[in-house]
Amino acid sequence: MYKDIKYFNGLNALRFFAAFLVVLHHAEQIRLKYHLFNLKHYSLFNNGGVGVTFFFVLSGFLITYLLLKENRTYNDISIRNFYVRRILRIWPLYFMLVGIGTLALPFLITMMHINYVMPYHFTQVFGYYLFFMPFMVNVLFGHHLLEPLWSIGVEELFYLTWAPAFKLFKKYLFEIIIFIIALKIMLSAFAVFCVMGKTYNEVIAALQFEAMGIGGLGAYIVFNRKKTISDSILFSKPVQLFFYLFIFSYVLFWKELSAISAVFKILWTTPIVSSVCMMLSFCWLIVNIALNEQSIVKLRSKQLSFLGEISYGIYMYHMLVVFAVVVVGTKVLNKLNPAVSTIVFYIVITTATILVSYLSKRFFEERFLKLKAKYEKPQHRSVEL
Repeated sequence: MYKDIKYFNGLNALRFFAAFLVVLHHAEQIRLKYHLFNLKHYSLFNNGGVGVTFFFVLSGFLITYLLLKENRTYNDISIRNFYVRRILRIWPLYFMLVGIGTLALPFLITMMHINYVMPYHFTQVFGYYLFFMPFMVNVLFGHHLLEPLWSIGVEELFYLTWAPAFKLFKKYLFEIIIFIIALKIMLSAFAVFCVMGKTYNEVIAALQFEAMGIGGLGAYIVFNRKKTISDSILFSKPVQLFFYLFIFSYVLFWKELSAISAVFKILWTTPIVSSVCMMLSFCWLIVNIALNEQSIVKLRSKQLSFLGEISYGIYMYHMLVVFAVVVVGTKVLNKLNPAVSTIVFYIVITTATILVSYLSKRFFEERFLKLKAKYEKPQHRSVEL
């Protein structure tokens, strides 16, 4: 039924929405840091982690589906081609941002006397970036302008092990996925209920392999399903309404509702349980949007698809763009009333981030993506991350 999908409808739109949640989070974080009017106390502007978790679930889903499809078609997995495709998609922009954030940016900040103190030196962090552990830079040095890169390191570590594990133990794929999810939940439980130390807790929280495992589990179930998704009660319209209400209420009002209701507080702030429930909801959302013909929400516009296609750039560049706008425009923004200041601020950062991301993809990333096609099977190209 779902063993030869060439394109998952609607997922580009979901990519963009997830990336924009991260933009909102960091935009308000930077406005707060520079004492501008900000909306940081509202739930909507504190969902950067939610957006990243969605990306992890989506990555697990797509990567696992592609590996299942390749194995079915060729009865084998090319580890070499898998790694080369990932390298050409992720590394160029990743390492360019590392160079900007660890070398060029500190130089410009010093030369232009910008009111920002770099929390690290190049020699202190380059090793972490080189070996895809940027989450350790966040743990050791706190907030900084390359902060979003932490999730790229987590994904790369997952990719490093997932394809070989799939190739070697493909007969036990379901059991491996369940083991990954269970092991990560167990390690998270140690962080919550045992005194393991701040560094352990933060590293375990960053390594969201259970999110990618849950995405992989969704792909495994979809790939092996013999009936249409719309035949399942899990994707009926009443259940869709429940899941959409759950996801939207969390994104928009989790702080506000948790403060006034014990039920919502338990639902949305219980360690481990709340995060796993959200990951499962994201997996449901991916499958419903992409495959359910009876979905009450369809995200198939060309505009949203375009924004999704440049969402990697949006995610990677946005913090530098926001920082630049705040540094240059603080005096102007402070002179405006809060509402006008916020509208102008978001028009400028959204336009600039989209423009930079488009130009990057068009003139930089696509040079490598063209090489990537040499290591893809023809049927992979429309489904790839």
